[in-house]
This record gives sequence, structure tokens and C-alpha cells, in this order.
Amino acid sequence: MIIKAIFVFLAFMLVLAIFGKLRFPGQARLAAAKCPKCLRYKIGKGPCQCEKAR
Repeated sequence: MIIKAIFVFLAFMLVLAIFGKLRFPGQARLAAAKCPKCLRYKIGKGPCQCEKAR
């Protein structure tokens, strides 16, 4: 019984790992919302805080 539970747990973890590797829609849009200099997320349409400080 314990071995069966272990195998079910490992199968469940394998399925989670497979789905975790998939790229979800919207990832490219989130990556584009980051500032290329400081890598923080930009909020709004204005310049990033690192550009305002100069």
C-alpha cells in the first residue's frame, strides 16, 4: 500500500513538472514590460524610475 502511494505521488509530481515547463500565454508580454536597464517592471506608459533619476 505504501509503495502504491509513493508511485501515485511520483506520477503526480511528474505531471506537475511537465506542465510547469510549458510556456503560458502572455509570457512575452510580461517580459516586454520590464525595463532593459534595471529589469524592474514598468507601470504605465512613462519612463522607468531609473531613467527619471538622471
